[in-house]
Amino acid sequence: MEKWYLMTAVVLIGLTVRWTVSLNSYSGAGKPPMFGDYEAQRHWQEITFNLPIKQWYFNSSDNNLQYWGLDYPPLTAYHSLLCAYVAEFINPDWIALHTSRGYESQAHKLFMRTTVLIADLLIYIPAVVLYCCCLKEISIKKRIAKVLCILLYPGLILIDYGHFQYNSVSLGFALWGVLGVCYDWDLLGSLAFCLAINYKQMELYHSLPFFCFLLGKCFKKGLKGKGFVLLIKLACTVVAAFLLCWMPFFTEREQTLQVLRRLFPVDRGLFEDKVANVWCSFSVFLKIKDILPHHIQIIISFCFTFLSLLPACIKLTLHPSPKGFKFTLVSCALSFFLFSFQVHEKSILLVSLPVCLVLSEIPFMSTWFLLVSTFSMLPLLLKDELLMPSVVTMMAFFIACATSFSIFEKTSEEELQLKSFSISVRKYFPCFTFLPRIILHLFLFSVITMVLLTLMTVTLDPPQRLPDLFSVLVCFVSCLNFLFFWVYFNIIIMWDSKNGRNPKKIN
Repeated sequence: MEKWYLMTAVVLIGLTVRWTVSLNSYSGAGKPPMFGDYEAQRHWQEITFNLPIKQWYFNSSDNNLQYWGLDYPPLTAYHSLLCAYVAEFINPDWIALHTSRGYESQAHKLFMRTTVLIADLLIYIPAVVLYCCCLKEISIKKRIAKVLCILLYPGLILIDYGHFQYNSVSLGFALWGVLGVCYDWDLLGSLAFCLAINYKQMELYHSLPFFCFLLGKCFKKGLKGKGFVLLIKLACTVVAAFLLCWMPFFTEREQTLQVLRRLFPVDRGLFEDKVANVWCSFSVFLKIKDILPHHIQIIISFCFTFLSLLPACIKLTLHPSPKGFKFTLVSCALSFFLFSFQVHEKSILLVSLPVCLVLSEIPFMSTWFLLVSTFSMLPLLLKDELLMPSVVTMMAFFIACATSFSIFEKTSEEELQLKSFSISVRKYFPCFTFLPRIILHLFLFSVITMVLLTLMTVTLDPPQRLPDLFSVLVCFVSCLNFLFFWVYFNIIIMWDSKNGRNPKKIN
């Protein structure tokens, strides 16, 4: 009984932090004519409520796609419509066609913030609690501590409750999907993940690990018997889920094509704004967007992304296990973030979710990554006037992880899950015993760099010739960190001989 009291207290702490952050500014507050993501979400409610469904994704006099046109899958549109019905009941002016553009008031802000909180309470938070409660290999106190740390992850809180988005919906569905396939509820897991993709197309970052894990299960059961039956059931589940979500847009071929064009706007370019991936960082030295033709950029990014995630996916298909699945989710999402086409800075949240799931397995490295992921969005957070919430939530998260998991005591080769790799290297270099010390020094250097860059960005004015200097430095430093983590997680995956034979199952 005490466990549930503690769990309730932890959830209430998470909700309190969320609501406190929501009292701050949001994206584009008081900044016409485009405002920001807050206005985008409000505008989608206006469009879905006032226009027929066939006009949602098309440019018209009532739906100017240049002004925050709908560019997410149908499930996001349905969610906007649901919120719009509630908004219309409270105050029709909030979603009045044309006249509500740029609407801002304290009452409307309260309504919008509440919709995020309700979505969190219904989808994301229950998935986090259930996932942690099912981890039988750690103690009850550690499970409760893990819930606290995941709910205090600053990146998601700052973007959803500060900047303003509904990332907890797609991430929550994805987490329900992880629970399903790890529990051997494969059809329910597949359904949940299909809902995640149909809410935000960026969930494709997680699609290959789901596909490879389930395909590996089918191979393991035998494709001439139970495995083939499972494969057919999974295919039917996926097709049925997509048909239900997309049915209104399958009536005409042009409808379907227009939605796809809006979901995958390849004309926008290789990357958006200042993002901590390889292409944005490399453009400091070589302006790829100006030198290479558009189609060559697409081909190069596809090749790099595919090749970078291929080894982990092959390993997962051949040796499917819950542990391997979670680590492959991290590796593949990070490959997409670093190398794929048209990446946003907020897409790092798709990597952060699976890193949160392995927080108890590798607490030191997970905490470090989650801090860097939040820091990588610093230019966006400063633009939204969220410096103080960012500093406070990052410190709270770090203290929670450090005290709950004693992260500085978990830096041995075994705790970092690098023992197999180190043994392999020592066959050729017997003196290779200093890896944990190197990682600890890299962590200290990384934290000091993040603190110094934050102070410089806040207190100093950049040179007139280089107005984006500090933003570029934040992205470049974060990208170097992410490349290091990409190597690290792939080493764990490729050198983990237990993946296929002795998995730590979720019970």
